[in-house]
Amino acid sequence: MHTARLLFLAVVSVVLLGSVGCRSSQKTGDLTTVKLQADWYPQPEQGGFYDAIVKGFYKDEGLDVQILPGGPYISSEPLVASGAVQFGMNTSDHVLESIANSNEPIVAVGATMQHDPQGIMVRADSPVHTWTDLNGRTVAVKPGSTWWEFLVKKYHLDRAHEIPATYSVANFLQDPNYIQQGFVTSEPYFAQKAGVSTRFLMNSDAGFDPYRVFYTSADFLHEHPDVVAKFVRASVRGWRDYMTDPAAANAMILKLNPALNPDWMQYSYSALKKGGFITGGDASGAQVGQFDPARWRNTYAQMLDLQVLKRPIEVNSAFTTQFLK
Repeated sequence: MHTARLLFLAVVSVVLLGSVGCRSSQKTGDLTTVKLQADWYPQPEQGGFYDAIVKGFYKDEGLDVQILPGGPYISSEPLVASGAVQFGMNTSDHVLESIANSNEPIVAVGATMQHDPQGIMVRADSPVHTWTDLNGRTVAVKPGSTWWEFLVKKYHLDRAHEIPATYSVANFLQDPNYIQQGFVTSEPYFAQKAGVSTRFLMNSDAGFDPYRVFYTSADFLHEHPDVVAKFVRASVRGWRDYMTDPAAANAMILKLNPALNPDWMQYSYSALKKGGFITGGDASGAQVGQFDPARWRNTYAQMLDLQVLKRPIEVNSAFTTQFLK
């Protein structure tokens, strides 16, 4: 999800973040203004939110939604917890960590993706075919990644050598033995463009399967449940629409992020659709946005077992299904 999107001008993030500061939603004419802090620069992996803007779904609910671009140095959890913005994006395991480790009272209100498209990328002809094959090899991973700690423990990867991941496939292209984390919706595109075929070991297939989510603060949820309901309703509508017809939203995304190109965007969109990351196992769209509480409890139990949470929490307080019909 990351490679080459660093080319997007970071100044946009700085300018837009400079407008952040309200601790609650504001009225703009007849619309209530809320801000959504994205997890990365504008991209198809956020397409449903942009679809809800360009198709007027948020306005239908009386909302003026502003999406603030993310990046490698922007963390949305403290921004949402402090009330600087009203909504943010990340994964369900990050929500649990934020609550347990940073005392950030945030609540996930909907699923952006039913499964995280993240995993380990190897070359198509690599001798690595299973997770245990990673033992004795060097793997580029973002430091502190809970999913990697899960893999190391489950598959006894005590001889795997971890190095910091970069937001690039440059090393992967130069070194046939290079192994790195990546998103199946992004990194393979650049490898294929350079003539290198890839394979992916998906984290979800290994048993670590958090949602990608959007969330708000406990305070905002308590004080403005009507606004949260409207945001969730329009966002889910946007994601269902985007998975049927992405053209309008992609045109908006491309305008906001000129580092993209239509071919790359089509690759990402096709990967999202083929992998069922948004819709889950139901192509009808009925699962879009939905949570299974058992999935949350399982992720929480895995994180407790890994001892990555500083204190136990009430897992049901980390998410709500009250707005998901």
